[in-house]
Amino acid sequence: MTDRTPDHMAVVTGAGSGLGRALAIALCAKGVRVAGMGRRAGALEGTAKLAGAGFTAIPADVSDPKSVKSAFQQVRAITPVTILINNAGVYPHRDIFDETADSFMATVNTNLGGMVACTREALQDMGETGQGRIVNVSSFSDIAPPPCSAAYSVSKGACTIFSRTLVADLGDRLPGIVITTWMPGMLATDMGIPEGLDPEIAAGWGAALALWSDRSLNGAVFEMDREILPPRGLKEKLKDVLLMRRRSARRIAV
Repeated sequence: MTDRTPDHMAVVTGAGSGLGRALAIALCAKGVRVAGMGRRAGALEGTAKLAGAGFTAIPADVSDPKSVKSAFQQVRAITPVTILINNAGVYPHRDIFDETADSFMATVNTNLGGMVACTREALQDMGETGQGRIVNVSSFSDIAPPPCSAAYSVSKGACTIFSRTLVADLGDRLPGIVITTWMPGMLATDMGIPEGLDPEIAAGWGAALALWSDRSLNGAVFEMDREILPPRGLKEKLKDVLLMRRRSARRIAV
């Protein structure tokens, strides 16, 4: 792994609480400057007290492209963005009979729209240098949706697809912009479950992944601290056997 040096800037969305707060603290502890975005200014100030001088609180609503644009302009006034962790998300537990088109799209606008808006802004800096690191936080809810989570599951599944589209658009011409999907698992946060994983443990993996800039990670998917290898067809498996190739899932070293 290659750690980023202190002259780089990481943007972490949803940094006011939960996993986002833990990610910001973990990155600052590694000497990385962090711009933490979130809707609640008071919550961001709470993160700042825990993260230290390397953290800059920037209130922003990621579901509003104008708010995102203004927030990134504030970051650029400090230094260009080199790392983006798209973590912000909402998880309304709402039965489909209680869901409306407006409430459904409000969730999509935050979980997916925020990811798109923040990525597009970050790419303004990364595109100029041809270097950067994007980690999109997703989940398995699109594969096995829990009850009362239609909007969340659909939007998170779309986030995973968005990562693939970024690789398709950028992988050949800008391979130094490395995009990875990360599923941190069920966490003991407001959006998670009481018996879930401590977000500080997950943040250790997420921060290390964001600082791991190997180009072979472009398009990779990680669950917690382990890579999920893409499925292989019969022909590919036979080739692996004939060529004596072994494919091993990588682990995130903390």
